[in-house]
Amino acid sequence: MLAALFSSSRFFSSSSYLRRSSIPSFHRSSIRSMADSAFKKIQIQRDDTTFDAYVVGKDDAPGIVVIQECLYRGKVGLDTAEAQHLMDGLDWQGAVKDIRASVNWLKANGSKKVGVTGMCMGGALAIASSVLVPEVDAVVGFYGTPSSELADPAQAKAPVQAHFGELDNFVGFSDVTAAKNLEEKLKASGVAHEVHIYEGNGHAFLNRSPEGVSRRKSMGLSDEDEAAVELAWSRFTSWMKRYLV
Repeated sequence: MLAALFSSSRFFSSSSYLRRSSIPSFHRSSIRSMADSAFKKIQIQRDDTTFDAYVVGKDDAPGIVVIQECLYRGKVGLDTAEAQHLMDGLDWQGAVKDIRASVNWLKANGSKKVGVTGMCMGGALAIASSVLVPEVDAVVGFYGTPSSELADPAQAKAPVQAHFGELDNFVGFSDVTAAKNLEEKLKASGVAHEVHIYEGNGHAFLNRSPEGVSRRKSMGLSDEDEAAVELAWSRFTSWMKRYLV
């Protein structure tokens, strides 16, 4: 699961900086390795607690916050039972509060606009933030939708782009039916939105780490579709640039 926030201006200011940044390689390396090399570790306060986050960019306009190193310290649930176990153990309301605190931290430190993105549970949280975090300016979610108890996308207030694999079998969370239900709710919200479904791809199709590829193959998924991966990232980049710059 990934939860990350992107900010405006200097992060999306030029194509050359974009190529040097972590966006195109987000699916090729772990958050831990990026945090160790390019990211500065910080702590963000919310309520009566603090949590770890990582930033990159200039001090007066940080470009990204990665929240709590995926909240599960790099764990990725690829099969239904494992993903359900991780989801059941997540404090969803607390995670939304972490996102809001991070958005506000970015804006207090020089970022005029902030977008939220995430994968799997992070994708569900990103979409939930479009409903529950009024300071968010744009959202991109990958293969995840929030439960009705957490947030109703029909009440979204920020532009939402969402990505799903056609073969995703996480029923009610990220399968095609969930994707289409999300699209209907976003239509009702009136916000700008896009919902993309990638033919022949399953859950976590952006995860190109050796572990992710190996585990998908062990599950009988052969969705090694680099064209779909690059298309999804290009759509992500265009969306964030449209609403954050």
